[in-house]
Amino acid sequence: MPASDLDQIVNLCKRRGFVYPSAEIYGGFRSSYDFGPLGSLMLRNVKEAWIRTMVQQRDDVVLIDASILSSPQVWEASGHLANFTDPLVDCTTCKQRFREDHLADPTVCPNCGAVGAFTEARAFNLMFKTTAGPVEGAGADVYLRPETAQGMFVNFANVLQTSRKKPPFGIAQVGKSFRNEITPGNFIFRTREFEQMELEFFVPPADGPTWYRYWCQARLQWYIDLGIPADMLTLRDHDADELSHYSAGTADIEFKFPWGWGELEGVAQRTDYDLKQHAAHSGQRLDYFDQATNERYVPYVVEPAAGATRTMAAFLLAAYDEEVVNDETRTVLRLHPRLAPYKVAVLPLSKKDTLTPLARQISATLTERYMCDYDETQAIGRRYRRQDEIGTPLCVTVDFDSLEDGAVTIRERDSMAQVRVPIAEVQAAVAERLGF
Repeated sequence: MPASDLDQIVNLCKRRGFVYPSAEIYGGFRSSYDFGPLGSLMLRNVKEAWIRTMVQQRDDVVLIDASILSSPQVWEASGHLANFTDPLVDCTTCKQRFREDHLADPTVCPNCGAVGAFTEARAFNLMFKTTAGPVEGAGADVYLRPETAQGMFVNFANVLQTSRKKPPFGIAQVGKSFRNEITPGNFIFRTREFEQMELEFFVPPADGPTWYRYWCQARLQWYIDLGIPADMLTLRDHDADELSHYSAGTADIEFKFPWGWGELEGVAQRTDYDLKQHAAHSGQRLDYFDQATNERYVPYVVEPAAGATRTMAAFLLAAYDEEVVNDETRTVLRLHPRLAPYKVAVLPLSKKDTLTPLARQISATLTERYMCDYDETQAIGRRYRRQDEIGTPLCVTVDFDSLEDGAVTIRERDSMAQVRVPIAEVQAAVAERLGF
């Protein structure tokens, strides 16, 4: 069953090399994490699975990669300089700081229990500011982007012209964003540095509601197709008082984390707010002329925006399982093959020189197509358990019989079933079992 305790995943991630606390040898840096050998592969797989579905398998979406640093005018036009704030209060008794809108009771401190000890709420801008220029103190103030969306809006005209697309069409982007969160936490769920997977889908204004409903369902199904049980997901519509000033409707795809329901992705009807704001501040036209209807209009936008790092956390939590096999507990990550860090592990039964050349040859063949692990340390049973715990779907075992019959054993992670396959057919057998 999925992990019921966040510590199960945190411990596994540290032990097996998925995620490490950042700068741990210096005591760490709060709410910052480094992705290890397995975590960096899995996070890349999450992003590639998103691109495959949102860009590769569609002919109405293109991919861009906008800069992290951009003109402050972008953030003035988008409203981030004026509105991208959190209401903060301080407890005068224990000196802890909280977001006022996250308090269960706005009069009681959740840390020390003091009543009526909060200061007045103050607005805190969440954007990181830095300086661009060679001379200290003389450069221009610039900001690390708090979202990837604005890079797609300011490139709307460029993409429209160079890609020859017309509404409905989308601009997609995967990249890092930065928010100076006051209350980060819950492992990689909420951090100050994170990655987003966002789509801005431009549509004729009248079609906005239809495409909004389409993207809500399509994005929910994406998580299910990649292995998250449907009962661990929900689509929650925002109440009127939750909506952003630009939104005509927003829904969150939420996952049942050990601490409760949390947002994986938001799907928003941003209307024509962003394009009109940037057109007004830049003096450039950001509209579309439909030659078929002889109509010029500013497209409406539907935006599915997901967090790659928190999505990875959800996939880990949903895939985690423990079961008793031969009186021992087997820990297994039942990850979808597209998300697993390694697709195949090649395991020679012995480190003897008689097996190593053949095992290395098979590994070299498989690594042309898949990310593979080669493991020859410890007993074969321990190696199977190690691969189960990191989510490797298939193990290919090379034994002494392989030298005689020209075959190897393929073992499946979830069922632990084993089958003998001729070496010449290994790549095809692996592809059939992985599904790609």
